[in-house]
Amino acid sequence: MRIAALDDEPSQLELIRHTMESIGHECHGFEDAKSLLRALRQQTFDLLILDWTLPDVMGPDVVRAIRGEMLSRLPILFVTNRREEADMVRGLEAGADDFMVKPIRTGELAARTQALLRRAYPHQHEPEIVFGPYHFSPQLRTLQVNGEPLELKHREYELALFLFQNMGRLLSREHLREAVWGQGPEASSRSLDTHISRLRAKLDLRPHNGFLLSAIYGLGYRLEAIDADTLMSSRPAPLGSPT
Repeated sequence: MRIAALDDEPSQLELIRHTMESIGHECHGFEDAKSLLRALRQQTFDLLILDWTLPDVMGPDVVRAIRGEMLSRLPILFVTNRREEADMVRGLEAGADDFMVKPIRTGELAARTQALLRRAYPHQHEPEIVFGPYHFSPQLRTLQVNGEPLELKHREYELALFLFQNMGRLLSREHLREAVWGQGPEASSRSLDTHISRLRAKLDLRPHNGFLLSAIYGLGYRLEAIDADTLMSSRPAPLGSPT
């Protein structure tokens, strides 16, 4: 998954990055709050790990900005030198989800991170994922639609599964490319758009079928479930129709 880490000490940032990568996650490091907040307006992440004392703003203020201004429910873990109970309470009241004290113990950091991710994204860890007519079996790498098997190419399957695992979430283009293609040179913007177009057609991800795969200009894509009856009833009646 895609992790953001904020710490002004390069050695601590590198330790966090190494720990996250050792358990299979991508980790993007930031050394000041301004850079992180700028990135959060343009990209999406699955979890944030941050320090309390930063060069430009205090950690709780960063959390309040994310929860308030950005209205984000991104899971947040404080990793800090602060040890007092009052600090823990203040961090959690600001909107953080968990709190651990430095020095960083890599086993504990990995365990707390994985626990937060399991709670925040349960579909990422389920053996089967079912949304309406779409039935994924990730371990077998199969997809059935209305009970019939649907063949998808490797990247198409990875992208479809990731979108359904994150139903309702806006996912930035960078997030999608990293999740499906990694960080290699083949992860082009054009390739992502082509795969999105193919999936929309092959899976018929349109409102009349109960799902919508939409592009959010300048940001990325969102797959969401839609009640077709509600969608139709919300449309204005044609001119001349009875009321």
